[in-house]
Amino acid sequence: MIGTVQIQALVKLIDDPDDQVYAHVKEEIKKCGTEVIPFLEHSWEHDYYGLVFQNRIEHLIHEIQFTEIQRLLKNWVNSSEKDLLEGAILLAKYQYPGIDEIKSKEVIHNLRRDIWLELNDNQTSYEKVKIFNRVFFDMYKFSGDSKNYHSPVNSFINTVLESKKGNPLSLCLIYSIVAQSLDLPIYGVNLPNHFVLAYMDEFHSNHFGELQNEFGVLFYINAFSRGSIFDVKEIEQFLSGLNIEQRREYFEPCSNTSIIKRMLTNLIYSFQQVGNSEKVEELTILKSLIN
Repeated sequence: MIGTVQIQALVKLIDDPDDQVYAHVKEEIKKCGTEVIPFLEHSWEHDYYGLVFQNRIEHLIHEIQFTEIQRLLKNWVNSSEKDLLEGAILLAKYQYPGIDEIKSKEVIHNLRRDIWLELNDNQTSYEKVKIFNRVFFDMYKFSGDSKNYHSPVNSFINTVLESKKGNPLSLCLIYSIVAQSLDLPIYGVNLPNHFVLAYMDEFHSNHFGELQNEFGVLFYINAFSRGSIFDVKEIEQFLSGLNIEQRREYFEPCSNTSIIKRMLTNLIYSFQQVGNSEKVEELTILKSLIN
């Protein structure tokens, strides 16, 4: 890492009219990584050398941040944990580099605490979900955003935690993160055109006694519909209505990697809808990093 004086000297050369000089300066600044961003931001605010200078700084900051997101996403993919909350926060940083991680985690912590206070070992799985739903949807007011269903803000965890509105995937993601932190075996199910949750049958006791429990699921939960509980037959009907072949993957929990990849797919579609080709291109690059 070069020193402060050298960085400041490089920043002053950003508005150099010679494209070759700027190209060299740009590469040297990018080598410094995220540590150079405060210098760039300070210069953008206090050193006015014209619109070209400000535009170049804005693009530089974004390029550095995007490079960092790619590095962090690669690390997440290669990690053994693949923590779902960390993955969701990482994607939110793409759109909101200054995201307040502590604030987001605090909402999750408070939600977990309020649900935990009402749970006990004598309750059935069904009763636990009813309590979970009451706190999640009635007390905390989470709901599905059917008006602006494809809006990008419905896919970023920080904005969903703030607005309490989201799409099926983001609501299920938050629901499952909290549930798993409470040792409730609730995991995401990656359906075509939808996303739901599965409450796994840990003790091999099928709640819907008359149904085959071949997928190891006690029952399913639709977080977009205020946590309504349903069974395997409804998934079969859903797939049939879409003329889609029934595969095991549509009935069983998916990996955290699949959830983050699906979130990127949703974001790509959202930005396609509003015609933001630059973000579509960058998000497609991020998606390609996930196997």
